Amino acid sequence: MLASTSLFGSLSARADSGFTPTQRKEIVDIVREALKQDPSILADAVAAMRAQGEAAQQAASLKAVHENAGKFTATTTDVVLGNPQGSVTVVEFYDPRCPYCRKVLPVIDRLVAEDPDLRFVEKVIPVLGPNSQLEARALLAAARQNAYLRFQHALMLDSQPPSMDRIRSIAKSVGLDVSRLETDMKGPDVTSLLNENLELARKVGVDGTPTFIIGEKTVIPGAASEADLKAAIAAARKAK
Repeated sequence: MLASTSLFGSLSARADSGFTPTQRKEIVDIVREALKQDPSILADAVAAMRAQGEAAQQAASLKAVHENAGKFTATTTDVVLGNPQGSVTVVEFYDPRCPYCRKVLPVIDRLVAEDPDLRFVEKVIPVLGPNSQLEARALLAAARQNAYLRFQHALMLDSQPPSMDRIRSIAKSVGLDVSRLETDMKGPDVTSLLNENLELARKVGVDGTPTFIIGEKTVIPGAASEADLKAAIAAARKAK
């Protein structure tokens, strides 16, 4: 009902410019009758409005990506998977507590393993509360011991309730210096990087995790399929 109200409101607003009240009523009556005869008209109109909104959001996001290109392509603080000199860069904003981010972990592993020309930048953004903050700090601290991937997979594939004790146990199981990890988790470098990632996510309009940015050409929100990511990577490579 909300969608039809919006549609009629839009038609009425357009009809207000230059039509008499009788003419406006005739226009609305015609539309109502058309919808009775073919309800798919409304679905098509709603889909078109939604597509326009998504296109506008995509354009705004890509404009922000272009304006902040250095923070995507020249990063020395985020974790870079694959080929650091790859011709196409994929940036993923993700939260370690996000179930959809966990779902795409094996997809990312395959993309990086199968494409020797791919540069994959991981930007951790803790947006799901205190436990996300805790785990995001642990991830970036693990990266300082060159153990990001080992720790990430052990952490995000573990089903135990989040806690500092759990982080210590996982860190120990993958061979980390637990004492150093705890110190680095509280350090200014980790805090600064998380704040930078959150600010950048806000600028480009990230409203959920995961969100993928492919070659400054495409933004894909949500747990994208492997096929969709490969297609976007191929398109970005072709556009160079």
